[in-house]
Amino acid sequence: MERALHSDQPQSHPEGRRFLGTFLLAMLNLSVMVSLRNLPIVAEYGFGSSFFYLFVALVFLFPSALVSAELATGWTRTGGIYVWVREAFGPGWGFFAVWMQWVHNVTWFPAILSFSGAAIAYLFQPELAQNKFFLIGVILAGFWGFTIFNCFGLKNSSWFSSIGVIAGTIVPGILLIALAGLWIVKGNPLQVQLATSSVIPPLDNLNNLVFLTGLFLAFGGLEVSAVHAREVHDPQKTFPRAIVTAATIALVLYAFGALSVAIMIPQEKISFVSSLMEAFKEFFGYFEIDWLLVPVGIMIVWGAVAELNAWIIGPVRALHATSKHGDLPPFFQKLNKHKMPTGLLLFQGVIVSIAAFVFLFMPSASSAFWILSAMSAQLYLVMYVLMFLSAIKLRYSHPHVVRTYRIPYHMPGIWFVGTLGALSSAFAFFIGFVPPGQIEVGNLWFYESFLIGGIALMSLIPYIIYRFRDPSWHPEIEEEKIY
Repeated sequence: MERALHSDQPQSHPEGRRFLGTFLLAMLNLSVMVSLRNLPIVAEYGFGSSFFYLFVALVFLFPSALVSAELATGWTRTGGIYVWVREAFGPGWGFFAVWMQWVHNVTWFPAILSFSGAAIAYLFQPELAQNKFFLIGVILAGFWGFTIFNCFGLKNSSWFSSIGVIAGTIVPGILLIALAGLWIVKGNPLQVQLATSSVIPPLDNLNNLVFLTGLFLAFGGLEVSAVHAREVHDPQKTFPRAIVTAATIALVLYAFGALSVAIMIPQEKISFVSSLMEAFKEFFGYFEIDWLLVPVGIMIVWGAVAELNAWIIGPVRALHATSKHGDLPPFFQKLNKHKMPTGLLLFQGVIVSIAAFVFLFMPSASSAFWILSAMSAQLYLVMYVLMFLSAIKLRYSHPHVVRTYRIPYHMPGIWFVGTLGALSSAFAFFIGFVPPGQIEVGNLWFYESFLIGGIALMSLIPYIIYRFRDPSWHPEIEEEKIY
């Protein structure tokens, strides 16, 4: 029987290290959630976009945040989702969960870089925003560039991501909403109907619900920020307050931002990769401030790649944590002099490069963006189902482990929150297979085969690695802090 990762004895947490208050923790949560690339996806729903954002926040965002907070404050050892699922269901499932947390990025990276490519195109030659070869070039050059950048250590890239999230996401988002507000106040024509009857979109057609899968991806990532639990002051009060603060800001930015795009761009002309810049261009032209397009475009690109830069290394290092237990082949255990897992970074780069060429097989940049986003969300949601089930299981198998933050109402509380999160994640996973009715996805056989085959392959690889792991894979090294 393998040694447990977590001591069952209560752990002490020196108060001197608890420097994260409500505001700072809320900002950490926002940094892994908010991205302007999601706005055009939900702009398809027009005035009903607010309803869907609120729905996903209630059934997924809040459950994932509360569960992450409880698990992070109970299992404080390095490893995050790997430790939680391993303790609940065993080492094999722990490895599978952290693999899914990592591998969902390999299809998400091309999607966000295509968004960046479209923003770059609008600064110089807008028609390139729909050019598949241009977008593939941006994806390959951008990803390999940031992969090399991260090989030189966290210290060299952290400043880039920290400033970029604020300057490239929050500031442009507020500007977009403000311009849309002025547009409405001046009585200009709208491309969307602002009526109470439009608040709740039609729910009787699965094709109209498929974009919900993308919203689950937009609100994912809180389990990453939960690893800072040991530095949170008064977690019993701070976590809920920070969650509400971050969720409120995210909801306002997402809902009103998506509505701002819908106000300016007709639904049939919305492009997932370029409509954000199109909306800014129209607003700037009307208010005669066209000179702002270039600096705002640069800020948006910075925000997108800053988010990408933060995600390139984080999940990779979490996956590398499994090498302490011999779950990875020696090539993937390699660290350079900056303690960066170069073997895994190289492997990640190869898979991302292959995934980028899906743009050649889809009828438009929007359809390619969507199919990559859908697969990314589905892979990630598998991990979330395991996380929610682990939280319930650990209440029974490890009741004596001290959790600084506990979901209220004892067992009924954890059952309600965990079940709600697991069921909503499963629903979003399966609905992702339905092609969206609002965009042309081309060959249905290719669409479904790409999703089913990709998910099956990405699920099979960790099973094969774990099934055929060799005792020689156990490294003779001391444990390191991963986060």
